[in-house]
Amino acid sequence: MNVIILGGFLGSGKTTALIQFARYLTEISDQSRKYKVVIIENEIGEVGIDDQFLRGSGYKVDNLFDGCACCTVSGELMSSIMKIKEEMDPEWIIVETTGVAFPTSMQENIKQAIGFDSIICVLVDASRWMRLRVPLGGMLNEQIKGSNTVLVNKIDLVTPDVISTVESDVREIDPNSKVLSISALKEVDQGIWRAVAGLD
Repeated sequence: MNVIILGGFLGSGKTTALIQFARYLTEISDQSRKYKVVIIENEIGEVGIDDQFLRGSGYKVDNLFDGCACCTVSGELMSSIMKIKEEMDPEWIIVETTGVAFPTSMQENIKQAIGFDSIICVLVDASRWMRLRVPLGGMLNEQIKGSNTVLVNKIDLVTPDVISTVESDVREIDPNSKVLSISALKEVDQGIWRAVAGLD
């Protein structure tokens, strides 16, 4: 089972990118599995499509599309990951963090608590980067540091110069991250999703 942590500040476009990424993973996964991808919404507040509960567990499950389900965690994340592994056994788990979470802390907790390695992908909003960079610099730095990939999103809303500046800033924060630019509202190249999944 592969675990991917999807982070990024509020409004960076995580959910829009997430659905497209989950569809990609579903297509490339073992088609014999009932659940190929399970998304864990680790958000504050209620997220849901229906009220079907897995018996005796702290999460609600909504089937999004063939082979993909979304779980809203109402309890402890680590125990929920283990329950999902035991009861659904997906090929991929994607944890969508809150907009103020630090993905590396979550990665460390998952490793220490249940022994699973995970991949981190963080989205940044190119259209708001210049406005957020100074007042929220510390938070953005901590979200980006240690990520495997950073997706500079909403490039359709800015000029090439802005994209170049954002990419340069991100590389300065973490020179080891792969920095890729996308517009999640459009069809993202499969090579980018492949990189996010750690398959190249």
